[in-house]
Amino acid sequence: MGVKFGLPPVARSDATLFILGSLPGDASLAARRYYAHPTNQFWRLLGAAIGEDLQPLDYERRLDRLGERRIGLWDVIASASRSGSLDQAIREAEHNQLEHLLHDFPMLRAIAFNGSTSARIGRGQVGQPPAHLALLELPSSSAANTRPFAEKAEAWSRLAQFCGSAQSEAS
Repeated sequence: MGVKFGLPPVARSDATLFILGSLPGDASLAARRYYAHPTNQFWRLLGAAIGEDLQPLDYERRLDRLGERRIGLWDVIASASRSGSLDQAIREAEHNQLEHLLHDFPMLRAIAFNGSTSARIGRGQVGQPPAHLALLELPSSSAANTRPFAEKAEAWSRLAQFCGSAQSEAS
């Protein structure tokens, strides 16, 4: 079981929403791209939440759209020993310094945790958030989470209120 290192954060300085996963799976780490495994529902769920189909876009264009919508991506775990890609196999985790989000992104209004592992670790690191900052726990976008897509999408729809709209970016 080798040590796996996460990806750097992806965000513009004016990000109002960060979505935090636990630690990227093997497919994402190999591709050096967030949510690269074809069965992960992240891009479909986020696209449904913001009213924009992100799935057919190439990765760089997806990131551009997230930036335009003021959405950042990162993970709560910087590195860990893990066999395979499941959160349950994570051992000896080193955590990212999430408190930097509060200082480095002054327009941040919400942190959304993609799955229960991310939420458990992330809430512990953030502690008592400032009054203006919402912490949201989302059902995992992983295919290992077998909840129906519609149920996941309903929970993810709460993200729309924390990110810029496509129309406001055009004006």
